[in-house]
Amino acid sequence: MPDAPLREAVIALAVDAARQILAVYEADFDVESKKDHSPLTEADLASHRVIAEGLARLTPDIPVLSEEAEHKVDADIRRAWRRLWIVDPLDGTREFVKRNGEFTVNIALVEDGIATWGVIQAPVTGVIWHGGATHGAFRRERLDGGDHAMHVQSPPGMPMRVAASRSHRDGRSEAFIDAMRTRGDVEQLNLGSSLKFCRIAEGGLDLYPRFGPTCEWDTAAGQAILEGAGGQVVDPRGRPLRYNVRDTLLNGDFIAIGDPQLPWREWTAAAQQASSP
Repeated sequence: MPDAPLREAVIALAVDAARQILAVYEADFDVESKKDHSPLTEADLASHRVIAEGLARLTPDIPVLSEEAEHKVDADIRRAWRRLWIVDPLDGTREFVKRNGEFTVNIALVEDGIATWGVIQAPVTGVIWHGGATHGAFRRERLDGGDHAMHVQSPPGMPMRVAASRSHRDGRSEAFIDAMRTRGDVEQLNLGSSLKFCRIAEGGLDLYPRFGPTCEWDTAAGQAILEGAGGQVVDPRGRPLRYNVRDTLLNGDFIAIGDPQLPWREWTAAAQQASSP
């Protein structure tokens, strides 16, 4: 867990990166396609530069793994890092391109595979979320504002509130949500980027099932914050997501949960059955 001065310095970096993003957002911008056909804009690159250079100054002994790094580090070297920053300079580029405001800056500290602390900043609203399992989770309306402690909703109310990705939809997620409806009324909210983790952490949502690949920078900061608020991010077998421990940087399926007592295993089994031949 970084100490308070370092936490504040990293939060300030996220805010600086958000300013760079907004400068592009408020003007005309070009959209390129990466090798995986995902979009890339100057805002992604400008945010990456601010964060990578800032973290290098603040913690020169801690390497940075960023989605937009020009050169990817060999897996054998990377997996030897016991501490690292995992960064998504602009999470939700598709939402950025659509100009719907649902994109974030994500920075997480990972230690021995565990996301111990993270910060997420929403450039359009200016809201900051930060926290970790041993620190708690907090919402801040602006950089110079005060922190408000967050806690997941436990037990959940009715209707149960489930998040669905605005830009990534699949049959298994729909089957999961259909299974939830057998236990009561369900309200489905479509939301982009890591905002889904933040909404669960502050008690505004109950669950977010994600079936299909994501990258570690998509989830690390959100998992740290959600765990700080009393929630979980687990794979279908109930194991917490871990970081920088595999050759690949892709996550498997996962469920972000507010109240761990929810019967999410039952709903996950229904989703998996829906995908069976």
